[in-house]
Amino acid sequence: METSNPSTAHSSLPQFRFINPGIHIFNYPAKNSAIYSCYGGRIGEEKIVTKKTNVFANINLDGSAVSETDTGISFLDHMLDKIASHALFDMRVEAIGDINFDDYRRTEGVGKAIGTALLKALGDNKVIKVCGDFSAVHDEALVHVSVDLSRGPHLSYGLSIPTEKVGTYDTQLVEHFFRSLVNTSGMTLHIKQLAGMNSHHIIVATFKAFARALRQATDYETRRGGSVPRFVFGSLIKMLNRIMAP
Repeated sequence: METSNPSTAHSSLPQFRFINPGIHIFNYPAKNSAIYSCYGGRIGEEKIVTKKTNVFANINLDGSAVSETDTGISFLDHMLDKIASHALFDMRVEAIGDINFDDYRRTEGVGKAIGTALLKALGDNKVIKVCGDFSAVHDEALVHVSVDLSRGPHLSYGLSIPTEKVGTYDTQLVEHFFRSLVNTSGMTLHIKQLAGMNSHHIIVATFKAFARALRQATDYETRRGGSVPRFVFGSLIKMLNRIMAP
């Protein structure tokens, strides 16, 4: 929620933006009219390079649901867009490789890169809520997800997807994606299907519930120690110095 009015929305003046309860920062409008953050923030990046593959992931936990995904698997791109949209993360994910870079390896590489980027973005976890819990529906499908970012890596996977394929996508890769992400991020993740008969609907509900639970877990716990992360103050000082500079 921004306090700027339409007449100043595209000016070069800083805009005051409310990010989290009790936390206020400034943002500058970029040249393309998109808002970019002036603070260091919770951003994680990971690049996995082998002789045959190249996977890149960048995550901003304090984003605005901007998603740029090109994994070479259109259905996986669609699911990653769901994560960004429902978690309000900015995500950029790319995966390229040679002819032997099949969907199994792509899914594994993407899961590992996102998990590691998430771990880097979280830092020491001292000012977040840590736990998240959400049930999401998609038509007849209902899936419940619980996340704990303070525990060791563990995945409890309780989906009963009735078909082997959704289009050309192997539905067994859904579990492989989450297992790869869990192993590198170090989170505890429980996924339980409560209802659903359509494979596509079940998978979409799963990614929506995961994103919402992760959004809860990564939100700031403003009552924990009563402090705001130090990078916010440091970035505000840098921003003010730029404004005051001749």
